[in-house]
Amino acid sequence: MSTESEEEQQSWKAWREQRAETVSAPYGSLSLTGTYWLVDAVDGRIEGVPGHWAQTGDGDGVVLTAGPDDGLTVDGRPLDGAVPLIADTGPVDASRLVHGERRLVVLHREGLWAVRIWDPAAGARLAFAGIEAFDYDPRWVLPAVFRPYGEDRSVRVPNADGVERGLAVGGELAFTVGGTGHSLAVAVEPDGSLWGVIADGTSGTGSFRFRFIRPPAPAADGSVVLDLNRALLPPCAFADGFICPFPPPGNTLPFPVEAGERAVLTK
Repeated sequence: MSTESEEEQQSWKAWREQRAETVSAPYGSLSLTGTYWLVDAVDGRIEGVPGHWAQTGDGDGVVLTAGPDDGLTVDGRPLDGAVPLIADTGPVDASRLVHGERRLVVLHREGLWAVRIWDPAAGARLAFAGIEAFDYDPRWVLPAVFRPYGEDRSVRVPNADGVERGLAVGGELAFTVGGTGHSLAVAVEPDGSLWGVIADGTSGTGSFRFRFIRPPAPAADGSVVLDLNRALLPPCAFADGFICPFPPPGNTLPFPVEAGERAVLTK
């Protein structure tokens, strides 16, 4: 193995260690115990969650009403009365809403509001034993070219909770495997990096049913490295409360990608 390949493999190992630390952190992916949609909340109550939850009359937010016996705090102060809330987009451990060790995060998707519960004592977190992955293979480090669409697009795809939702895509990532060209629809993140949902010949058998890719921001000429050794398990592989999108049409590769993360290991 060349020195460059050895360095890439060491970087990959460090990335794997960081991934395991991130998902198993007190408020990492493994600590999500549920996503509760207010439209399904009977009389404004969510099972196992204190307070009364209601969408505002204009649909622009949520009103939470609770008393001192409910044990909720907002911005570090005990809640006694009603407080208006909007979607919380910051880090989970910095959530405005706290109930004991749990963090309550307000979520907004396509006009609907929900509350997510993050608990360091979640069973999935306590049972976590690591992330199984294929061995590193430099052949899966592929040169690619990003071709932006030039306009915002959205495709409807099923999600892990059985609901179909829009998935934003900003362009195609083109590359070659075994002399054959392929392309994947991907989104452009605020920092310029790319994100996509893919499946392949291992999906559902040798690996989870679909995975994420997160290539870096393309160069000025559109060139970018697609390292499939860093194909990620989606959050819903770690906790059922996530509503991960499935791959859009055309994003299922017609061959096995024996690279990247495969499954969650438990004790």
